[in-house]
Amino acid sequence: MNHIRNFCIIAHIDHGKSTIADRLLERTQTIQITEGQMLDDMDLEKERGITIKSHAIQMEYDYAGGEKVEKGKYILNLIDTPGHVDFSYEVSRSIAACEGAILVVDATQGVQAQTISNLYMAIDHDLEIIPVINKIDMPSAMPDEVEDEIVELLGCDRSEILRASGRTGEGVDEILKAVVERIPHPTGDPQAPLQALIFDSVFNSFRGIIAYFKIENGSIRKGDKVKFFNTGMEYAADEVGVLKMDMIPRQELTTGEVGYIISGIKDAKEVKVGDTITHVARPCEKAIEGFQEVKPMVFAGVYPIDPTDYENLRASLEKLQLNDASLTFMPESSVALGFGFRCGFLGLLHMEIVQERLDREFNMDVITTVPNVSYMVYDKQGNAKEVHNPSGLPDPTMIEHIEEPYIKASIITDANYIGPIMKLCLDKRGELVKQDYVSGNRVELIFMIPLGEIVIDFYDKLKSISKGYASFDYHIDSFRPSKLAKLDILLNGEPVDALSTLAHHDNAVSLGRRMCEKLKDLIPRQQFDIAIQAAIGAKIVARETVKQVRKDVTAKCYGGDVSRKRKLLEKQKRGKKRMKQIGNVEVPQKAFLAVLKLD
Repeated sequence: MNHIRNFCIIAHIDHGKSTIADRLLERTQTIQITEGQMLDDMDLEKERGITIKSHAIQMEYDYAGGEKVEKGKYILNLIDTPGHVDFSYEVSRSIAACEGAILVVDATQGVQAQTISNLYMAIDHDLEIIPVINKIDMPSAMPDEVEDEIVELLGCDRSEILRASGRTGEGVDEILKAVVERIPHPTGDPQAPLQALIFDSVFNSFRGIIAYFKIENGSIRKGDKVKFFNTGMEYAADEVGVLKMDMIPRQELTTGEVGYIISGIKDAKEVKVGDTITHVARPCEKAIEGFQEVKPMVFAGVYPIDPTDYENLRASLEKLQLNDASLTFMPESSVALGFGFRCGFLGLLHMEIVQERLDREFNMDVITTVPNVSYMVYDKQGNAKEVHNPSGLPDPTMIEHIEEPYIKASIITDANYIGPIMKLCLDKRGELVKQDYVSGNRVELIFMIPLGEIVIDFYDKLKSISKGYASFDYHIDSFRPSKLAKLDILLNGEPVDALSTLAHHDNAVSLGRRMCEKLKDLIPRQQFDIAIQAAIGAKIVARETVKQVRKDVTAKCYGGDVSRKRKLLEKQKRGKKRMKQIGNVEVPQKAFLAVLKLD
């Protein structure tokens, strides 16, 4: 056990975590590097150049010996984590399975918002932190200034900070030495009853569900009878082993090791990330703690385009949830779209990625409705009810008041961009709490902003205003009373529940007007007039009309009395009226997405 080290790599987006992971794998001769980012194996990750899933891999390193640690072969279990705020739950699970973390900071950009939030997560779990400045080979690198920032942030000695370059491989040996020397070995009792924490799982169509775990106490052998503590289900361990680029079977895994278990589980509901594996014969007394339930930030309806695909969509979401534990869903139905699911996501990028993965991995064509957040609605009797969907709101006469979630947002930016960023936050009904100079020209702004305001396009606007410099991180703070109005969109007098939103009373009218104008461009013309209206309660606040497609029925009248033309036109008018009563309007998927891009 003294020769095992478990560690993860944490950083802000694009600071070079996966590139450093590649260099570590190359230096320990674990794999041949054939292309960049070997651990990012999903097509989406390669296309976008981001890490979506955390990836675990085992390396073997020959350590030449030093003062504190004896020489010999060490097993290093590395978990590469995502950097985007939407995948912070992946990071929290990886941190729970480690004793140490490499904190990577980009020498050209310095400490960013996500660096700080991931660091605090690691410190909460008492991990040993190894600070590394990456990209020191870049012409625009400022290693000395970044060192000052890290010292201020961590309170460590300058000598503890390593300098490296993921591209050239400089400084990688020092990182490996530091991992062996500074990160403590796992502690636990190999003789105690088995306690293993599940930190991830994947679905394999041939082998069933494969769970990844870290053993805290005890050991597990192939063929053991095991049970999952929280679900209480019992299984036989058909295969256990360690994770390299492929899965490598072993006869036995003991305390401190990270590995996988295959036990022929077919039902996705039976495996929960954060559960504890123990033996049936000699169970542990309590489950491993320190794992919080995930809190979705953004809710959206996901509906199959073909209603007969409803069950397939459920199965696909269950399989996806195994691989992405931060996705939550429950069934719901909509008048406009039929049966589907209300899904909870950690953010807009997460929602986009889930939609892409449903399409690519499960061939599911889905319509996603306008995303919104959850509100607390208090009625006249003082009862509170959580509402995820504007169509679930009670009658306005029954509502005493509505409370909406506020977030505490931390924005780190260059001092030159303070003005436009403040204007953006104040336009989104934000309040400035405080502003600090982090170092030199960098400022941290703390705002309280309603979550509903940042759901749609806040992050994109922030990036474009600050030319990509500002970094943004947030956590839910509290619910506050707010003056909200439910905005309905009516097509020919029928409400389309999938397009209804909750908006602040002051912005609702202008939002309704903009939505109507946008929908007018997107809804195809029919044989009859389509009235697009925005309504707040019973009051119509905006209207646009999509004109009908007309055939020139008077073309054959060349001369004669005007009453002949009038007769034909009246006949056409009656036909249009009848058609309008039985005709229905299809809303294209583009219309749902366009509402998000309103500016």
